[in-house]
Amino acid sequence: MTRETWINVAALAVLLGVPLWALMADEPFIITLATRAAIFALAGVGLNLALGTGGLVSLGHAAFFGIGGYAMGILASHAQAYTPIMEVPFLIEGTKSMPVIWLVAMVTSALAALAIGALSLRTSGVYFIMITLAFGQMIYYFAISWPAYGGEDGLSIYVRNEFPGLNTLVPMQFFGLCFAILCLALLLMNAIHKSAFGLALSAARQNETRVLSVGMKPYHLRLVAFVISGAVTGLAGALFADLNRFVSPTMLSWQMSGEIIIFIIIGGVGRLFGPVIGAIIFILLEHTLGGLSEFWHVYLGALLLGIVLFAKGGVIGALAGREKAHD
Repeated sequence: MTRETWINVAALAVLLGVPLWALMADEPFIITLATRAAIFALAGVGLNLALGTGGLVSLGHAAFFGIGGYAMGILASHAQAYTPIMEVPFLIEGTKSMPVIWLVAMVTSALAALAIGALSLRTSGVYFIMITLAFGQMIYYFAISWPAYGGEDGLSIYVRNEFPGLNTLVPMQFFGLCFAILCLALLLMNAIHKSAFGLALSAARQNETRVLSVGMKPYHLRLVAFVISGAVTGLAGALFADLNRFVSPTMLSWQMSGEIIIFIIIGGVGRLFGPVIGAIIFILLEHTLGGLSEFWHVYLGALLLGIVLFAKGGVIGALAGREKAHD
């Protein structure tokens, strides 16, 4: 195995080992932190397909994260209130079933990504960044002005949703569910990277003219990647809302988009496990330094500055040496 593979295995071992230790030590809060890291890593894995493989710097990915969260919040709130979401022209009811909620979250996020990507991908560079940011802010302000589901105050869910055979209120069981989904997403992204589609997407990032010359359309490649990315990020949003049993417009803010990008930069842009390591480090800094000072982001900024200047491949790139990310 390569050095990067060993690093990836170690990252998964840490993410799984810490909550197992916390379970034996009766520290449920640590399990919740690990669950938070797994969910953030999943959101980063989704964005990394667009950013790392496709070269698309999106500042609006929190829109998909938040849409996934609101899909969960709306379905669960109507289920706990025993009121239908819609009665005309046909009946749509809420649900507490996690698989159904995840499906709805992924489909709605994918449709939003399709609409946003179809317009945004007609531009490139800084214009693409600003258009995705604009779309994200539009959805954010819509959520703030949506009183039916809490508006600026957000929406609370009093009972965690259900998964067959599990008691999701038990922290370790909910972590195991999130960890399993993260592993499946990593397997999916690894398959995409190695597929003909992944190679074509990477080629479009490196040399668009050559891709056009062989009859492929970079716009279509990027749009498909953007939609898949949005769907995975939306799934992470649904899990995050379920973890907190609360959804609010802050899930849609540009700061959240920035945090997801930070996970990728810390771990390594284009590295399969980059978001995993980035999310673990981010949660670790937030937990340890956040208790010391409310200005702990200063230290995070110093870390990012060091990575940008001295370790452009992120933590994985620095530890793996000359080994390169997926091309």
